[in-house]
Amino acid sequence: MSRQFFRFALVGTAGFVVDLLALQMALHVFGLDAYTGRGLSYLCAATSTWIMNRHFTFATERTDALWREWARFLMSNAAGGAVNLGVYAALVGSGLPLVSAPWLALAAGSVAGLFFNFFASRRFVFTARVR
Repeated sequence: MSRQFFRFALVGTAGFVVDLLALQMALHVFGLDAYTGRGLSYLCAATSTWIMNRHFTFATERTDALWREWARFLMSNAAGGAVNLGVYAALVGSGLPLVSAPWLALAAGSVAGLFFNFFASRRFVFTARVR
């Protein structure tokens, strides 16, 4: 399990980069506000981490059709995503200069959801199933 968690954390780091780039693009290219941009960036990051976890972290446990597994990944990680987004929104909304910067709030939210998402993915998404 520790090797899987390490891989999951590596994938999460890559997902953070996707999230950050998508957020910056949403804010500075598309002109979205910090909350709408964050919703879009979260969906991009969640989809990219599902793909990476499917092929790297849980490669031997994947058994479902793509769309069903992706939907289960999004649903089972929704609570971790809610924690992630909640921490982000609280920090951005705080008005404190140090923690309200979108990239720092994004990092804090990502760490907050990491542990929950690992166990949810392991338990509900990437499980070896008997056909």
